[in-house]
Amino acid sequence: MSQIPVFFTRIFNLKRKNLFQELKNSRTIFTSFIFNKQVQFNLSDIGEGIREVVVKEWFIKIGDKVSQFDNICEVQSDKASVTITSRYDGVITKLHYQIDDIALVGQPLIDLETSEKADENEAEGKCTKAENASVQRIEPEKLQSPPLLQDSNSSDSSDKNAILCLPSVRRLAKENNIDLAEVKGNGKQGRILKQDVLKYMEDYRSAEKTSISSETKTAFGNDDIKIEPITGFQKAMVKTMTEALKIPHFIYSDEIKITKLSTLRKELKAVRELDVKLTFMPFFIKAASNALQKYPIINSSIDEKCQNIIYRRNHNIGVAMHTNQGLAVPVIKNVNNLTILDVARELNRIIQTGKSGSFSISDLSGATFTISNIGVVGGTYTKPVILPPQVAIIAIGATQILPRFDQEGNIIKEEIINISGAADHRVIDGVSMASFIETLKKQIENPNLLFLNL
Repeated sequence: MSQIPVFFTRIFNLKRKNLFQELKNSRTIFTSFIFNKQVQFNLSDIGEGIREVVVKEWFIKIGDKVSQFDNICEVQSDKASVTITSRYDGVITKLHYQIDDIALVGQPLIDLETSEKADENEAEGKCTKAENASVQRIEPEKLQSPPLLQDSNSSDSSDKNAILCLPSVRRLAKENNIDLAEVKGNGKQGRILKQDVLKYMEDYRSAEKTSISSETKTAFGNDDIKIEPITGFQKAMVKTMTEALKIPHFIYSDEIKITKLSTLRKELKAVRELDVKLTFMPFFIKAASNALQKYPIINSSIDEKCQNIIYRRNHNIGVAMHTNQGLAVPVIKNVNNLTILDVARELNRIIQTGKSGSFSISDLSGATFTISNIGVVGGTYTKPVILPPQVAIIAIGATQILPRFDQEGNIIKEEIINISGAADHRVIDGVSMASFIETLKKQIENPNLLFLNL
């Protein structure tokens, strides 16, 4: 009995009638359940350096019950559309954004009631404690006043207030050109937390929008304008074209007779076993790939300092197209290993995806060469702009029926498509680009050579 707690010993020695009174006078022993708690589900990093997205669609509403991996919403960045899934089981209590609102990575996306532990804030708290413990072990004499992490951008740290924050927070501030001295920390002892930096970014952007709106109203009046922020694919186009026009372009143009290819396409359309829609584009994509095999410099790229040429083995051909969200360039991967029918199926897939604007990051990344089809809007010639880090692009125009002379000098009717190619003159000379287009032209004008890759 010596090992039994004194409390239980007393209970065993009591008579039943005194048991209730003894329990009443004793210290209460109880157990409890983990009650549901409110957690904030933050928008996590979706890669590719994306810092903000536009909320395009909610798949849930307040009061809905969700499980892990259930779809929460679809968001669109300047590079792709991404579906966000739930990390918790619980009930939705709040949506932090409306449709077309801009959401910041790391900021709350939804609130929900769950019995699970919210790992993000707790994880940050554990990191903070671990960091403090680590520093304190190194300098035990400063336990009463925890050492401060000095701002790496400070030129004279002894004359400035030291800044408490995690390395990850410091990195986030550096990536967004934020002076941590201007950010108010809401953590323990004034520590700057990740949400403090994100809130500072959001407040700054709101103030900037207010300033722009105020200036515009002063200049033009309240009812004369409509302001829309540049988001999604348009934002990507701004960045890409700004860089693209730094490239010294040169243009090479020619016309291609597609009379024989047009006849072949009509014959193939009559084949019942053919389960794919065939336009001229799959033939041009495959012809371009064949020509890239003979002129690999066209399928290359150059590094940022223009010191090295990077040759690409696979032909990942982007197809510039208009979508409801703006210009997009989805990519057909490894065209050098595909048949024309394979290319046609993949082209049809990305066209359907483009109608809804739900491209994945994989669909929009990795292009080594690009084809633009201005013929769909009736254009004939254009001067296409290279998409860096690529070094070349071609654009094809609308089909025209025009009079031409045959070998005997007789006037005949021909179907003609005009082609324009742009190349980076820093690494590609005129002869290389002209030879590339002539190889493509020869295969399109004689489809048998296209299938034989001659």
